Amino acid sequence: MNGRDRNETALAHTEPVLDFVRRARARLSQEVPQIATDPAVMPPSGEHMVTPGIVRIVEKIPSRPAAVLIPVVARDEPTVLLTQRSASLSTHAGQISFPGGKLDPTDPDPLATALREAHEEVGLDPGFADPLGFLEPYLSGTGFRIVPVVALVSPAFEVKLNPAEVDEAFEVPLDFLMTPENHARHSREWKGIRRSFYAMPYGERYIWGVTAGILRVLYERLYR
Repeated sequence: MNGRDRNETALAHTEPVLDFVRRARARLSQEVPQIATDPAVMPPSGEHMVTPGIVRIVEKIPSRPAAVLIPVVARDEPTVLLTQRSASLSTHAGQISFPGGKLDPTDPDPLATALREAHEEVGLDPGFADPLGFLEPYLSGTGFRIVPVVALVSPAFEVKLNPAEVDEAFEVPLDFLMTPENHARHSREWKGIRRSFYAMPYGERYIWGVTAGILRVLYERLYR
């Protein structure tokens, strides 16, 4: 999508979409956070913020830079596109996540990683995604330093799932995800510690862990 197309599309956006775009452009970083790939600096957000004991686990794991795309679809009432990971994957099988993955050596930056992974996983052509900014890196309990890239996605895109990675793609209303009353705190035993995490159950979908944690950070940055 070229600049002219984006401007023409913007004229047709509803107020909820325009409000989100205004908040994102004003409150998100417009540059990749410098600490994104620095293993010596602890990310300011992550699973260690709700479960401090995770730090001692993460310190024993090599740092793994990664990026995800938070695709906000510009419908009349905006939605967030999420995926359900393939049940055949060796890690996090069946979990709900954003499109994303590890930084490839050929990726120039986390934005390129997020757009590449979204194209590989759900067929999202980068031309349908308008990047709005970055959240601070998010540290997972498995050692990933994840840079979330927020983008406005045209509803004209077509989903083309990669069955090797994704079983399903679906959308959840942005308003639901940005309402703090829908942000539950759950816990379970994990590697000898009591792990706490955010969860945002939506119908039959159980959005939790890193995905819910990043959505919570998005809420705190844009709406709190």
